[in-house]
Amino acid sequence: MKTTNPVLARLGQAAERERAAGYAQPGPYGQPGYPQQYPQYPQQQPYPTGHGFPAAPPTVTPMTLDDVVVKTVLMLGILGASAAAAWVLVPDALTGAAWIGAAVVGLVLGLVISFSRMANPALVVAYSIVEGVFVGMVSKTFNTVYDGIVLQAVVATFGVFFLMAMIYKARIIRATPKFARIMVAIIAGLFGVMVINLVLALFGVNTHLRDGSPLAIGFSLVCIVVAALSFVLNFAEIEDGVRMGLPQRYSWTAAFGIVVGLVWLYLEILRLLSYFQGDD
Repeated sequence: MKTTNPVLARLGQAAERERAAGYAQPGPYGQPGYPQQYPQYPQQQPYPTGHGFPAAPPTVTPMTLDDVVVKTVLMLGILGASAAAAWVLVPDALTGAAWIGAAVVGLVLGLVISFSRMANPALVVAYSIVEGVFVGMVSKTFNTVYDGIVLQAVVATFGVFFLMAMIYKARIIRATPKFARIMVAIIAGLFGVMVINLVLALFGVNTHLRDGSPLAIGFSLVCIVVAALSFVLNFAEIEDGVRMGLPQRYSWTAAFGIVVGLVWLYLEILRLLSYFQGDD
């Protein structure tokens, strides 16, 4: 099974080895075994049961699209509950501290999950909780100044997501190797620009990327388009993972990728909408 994603290719090979190991019986003294085609040798069966029958060999449950959908909804539910709790429980005086702290911890967890080769549900759930605090604090701050802007941003975010899902299903945009390379380069470039802009802002330098100027509006539009197109990569990776029979636990990693894209898209839409709101 071919895929344009080298990480998925390695995971698919590992899953194939796991499935093969599930059906191969080990030989004596731990030597590699071979598929048990003839059950007339029960003495070699290393999985005895209390009823005198050999137990079934371990198997690897493959990931399905439903697994990814369930995990994504679960992550969004945890993130939403965490955001609502932070909105209500965190005092206004601590909003800034909670915002910065959650952003830093969320970034660290996100990088660990992204560069980890093993799917870790506990880390993914922890990321959802921390990112929920961050989103809740950002949303509360914007909504205090621009009443109703949060609901508008949420509706727009999911509208864009479902539009991209339909576009991908219709194969209007395909995740070709060239498309994937370009997207990765653009996302890395945008991330670098954001980090540089943040550092300059800390030293009092205004680059006009986040102040509502025409340049800021254009930058937000670029980020929104790129965030929307990133879902094409997510959908392609999910399809490849299901096709290659990756273990079910990797549905957490797939759900994590979608949630990261949704949060980024939401924040950019929220910021863009604020540029067109009045100050009253």
